[in-house]
Amino acid sequence: MRIRQPLLVAALAAAALAATPAVATASDVRGTDAPDRSAHSVLSTQPSLRILAQRSGLKVGTAVNMDLYGSDAAYTRIVDQQFSTVTPENVMKWQLVEPTQGTYDWAAADRLVAAARDNQQLVRGHTLVWHSQLPSWLSTDGTTTTFTPQQVRDLLHKHVVDEVSHFRGQIWQWDVVNEAFNDDGTPRQDIFYKAYQALGMNGLDYIADAFRWAHQADPHALLFYNDYNLEFTGAKSNAVYAFVQQLQAAGVPIAGVGFQGHLDTQYGFPDLQNNLQRFAALGLKVALTEVDVRTFVQPDPAKPGSYTDVPLTPALQATQESYWKQTLQACLAVRSCISYTVWGVADSNSWIPGVFAGEGAALLFDDNLQPKPQYQDLRQVLWTTRAPHRG
Repeated sequence: MRIRQPLLVAALAAAALAATPAVATASDVRGTDAPDRSAHSVLSTQPSLRILAQRSGLKVGTAVNMDLYGSDAAYTRIVDQQFSTVTPENVMKWQLVEPTQGTYDWAAADRLVAAARDNQQLVRGHTLVWHSQLPSWLSTDGTTTTFTPQQVRDLLHKHVVDEVSHFRGQIWQWDVVNEAFNDDGTPRQDIFYKAYQALGMNGLDYIADAFRWAHQADPHALLFYNDYNLEFTGAKSNAVYAFVQQLQAAGVPIAGVGFQGHLDTQYGFPDLQNNLQRFAALGLKVALTEVDVRTFVQPDPAKPGSYTDVPLTPALQATQESYWKQTLQACLAVRSCISYTVWGVADSNSWIPGVFAGEGAALLFDDNLQPKPQYQDLRQVLWTTRAPHRG
């Protein structure tokens, strides 16, 4: 029998108290002593992020690398104990679930969903429609394909319905469409946009279709549009803001907008709370979905051309910590911000060093899976912030 979402969330909040080992009771959260900020044994002796977040009803999550989950005991323990939601880093993307046309591989994604159920965690499905990480039989570059426009639309329909149907009743939030706009606010002209244009439709109509198809396949899942740089007021954020209003006016079943939250200390902190609030004022839920804070890091003297996961200067470390605290504070301040997800567990498995040379140290745990000051900062924010409770 399907448990209705409000009952499910309440049940999971209660279950998490028993599921998180070591000092995982409601009295610990309400006790007279604030969380110990020292690093020693903190993961086994102090309330976890998920326990502290229960005070406000916020769900805290992480992206999970299924190559590590289950095989690396320390990694797995952090995922299971610290977070109340999990997001598949890769294993629900089209490239992974349908590597050969017409043949699905759900094994890794099913394993994550099963583990989440065992650990009383909710799942954010990521992502149904994206121009990147498409199967090679569909497109090798996201902008060209050998299929006709009608075939692209039919394939998109089949993919969305098949995947959402497979996980029906098991996904809390779906990132239905990911990164459909450029930084200048123009639509990204990927294979889906081009196909719809060629069919005489508005190029962005594929987004409305994807939301409608997903809703038909699972009416209870919360459906999100997800993108980066929405945190900053400007062309992109404004374009997405206007676009989701168009979706709402057309009756498209969009429930929320995901702000990825990939930040860098070399840039100023965004006007995050106000941007979250203006989208929330449209009647939407909002979420921080892929938070990390990268900075310049020290070279590794033992490996020329390589870098450590240590910030280049103490000032950069301080800025990193400030950004982490401010992202969580912004989410907590907006009642409709229902989840806060970190994009990965440890610096050793972050995507940052492979994309931004000389930058890293972007996550809450170091290369050795030890908690960093940022982790302690988030615990302190959760402890001290009197946030509006989320239903």
